[in-house]
Amino acid sequence: MTNEGRLSAPPLPSPAVAVPRIAIASSGLGHINRGVESWANDLAVGLHRKGIPATLFQAAGTPAEPWRHTLSCLRRFDRRTKWLYSLTKHLSGWRYGCGSAYDIEQTTFSLPLWRAIHKDYDILHVQDIRVAIMLDAFYRKGWSRPRVIFGNGTEESDSDLGKFQYLQHVAPYYQQLWETKKPPGQLSFAVPYFVDTGLFLPGDRKSARATWNLPQDTLIILCVAAVKKQHKRCDYVIREFAQFRKSVNQPALLVMAGAREQETPELIELAASLLQDSAIVLQSVDRGKLSSLYRAADIFTIGSLHEMLGIAILEALSSGLPITCNRAPVFEWVAGPAAAPEDISQPGGLVRQWVRLLDPAVRARWSAAARIHAEETFSEAVVLKQTLEMYDTVMGNPPRSGREGRVSGAHAGAIAIL
Repeated sequence: MTNEGRLSAPPLPSPAVAVPRIAIASSGLGHINRGVESWANDLAVGLHRKGIPATLFQAAGTPAEPWRHTLSCLRRFDRRTKWLYSLTKHLSGWRYGCGSAYDIEQTTFSLPLWRAIHKDYDILHVQDIRVAIMLDAFYRKGWSRPRVIFGNGTEESDSDLGKFQYLQHVAPYYQQLWETKKPPGQLSFAVPYFVDTGLFLPGDRKSARATWNLPQDTLIILCVAAVKKQHKRCDYVIREFAQFRKSVNQPALLVMAGAREQETPELIELAASLLQDSAIVLQSVDRGKLSSLYRAADIFTIGSLHEMLGIAILEALSSGLPITCNRAPVFEWVAGPAAAPEDISQPGGLVRQWVRLLDPAVRARWSAAARIHAEETFSEAVVLKQTLEMYDTVMGNPPRSGREGRVSGAHAGAIAIL
């Protein structure tokens, strides 16, 4: 279903209570399966579970739910987009939203999005930076009603982050770093992603391994990440596992699952060369099937030196897996009592963590701690409460531009009903 004209916002749950009408948007949703897209989908689903009127706007797919809408745009991997970028990259395309194929996607997505939401919505919540900048500019000029909350899940520049009146950080650490740079009048929040603790949960490991055709009597270390070297450092994980196998006297298997990237064939070849049949690489696994893959594993690992947050870590925690990762502030906060991170910028950092977890009793303690930490810190109920408090604050805050005469202040405080 394609809806490119102005869309009517969902009805309010009760005429007696004014609840902000929320638009959530992702230009990659429907054709890209990564963190930003997962965040947008999960947030919209979670809000609907709470009875909050929210509409999810995406760039591909044929949604079944009436609150999902597909907007046509030039998607980043389309031939037309590549052709356009081949022209704009020589014409200072970054100045007008065409500095990359992804920029072109966001720019061409923003215009139909604006047509759809500019009159009937109160808040636009988005993690695509160009979409946020364009719709926020329209808001400041008085051309668009919804206030824009930009969720910084993609490590954007300080200059871009300073453009917004409402900024969401995904971890307290980032909010603390930003305090000294925050422009006057900007409201910043620390609200993380959440995980569906009813879907990602410990379960029958034997059955899960049978589902994936994995050996029953083998220690399985799972890495869920885009299969690439840059940032995700899957080559480091492979080399660490090769060293780990030399230091233990029990069977062990490395399972890597994630999106296929340009470097994926090279990494598959590296794993085959160093690990032979002790590694399995699963490419572009459907997210709906991942919960059983987590249940099949004994340990979760990630080779990145840092992440903005890491949805895969939340899913692993909720599934009751001990976490092995780099010693960095956000990783330490996210993994909490389910990890004892070490410096993995050098060889041996993951090996030492895996060796420590060879003891089943240690794994069991960390597993129990992982599940409790996920429920108390990253469950849908906990994080949605923080999200709704953020919306409440935004609707009660005077706009920085002073141009928003059309938006009623009656929304402030309304979300307290939840």
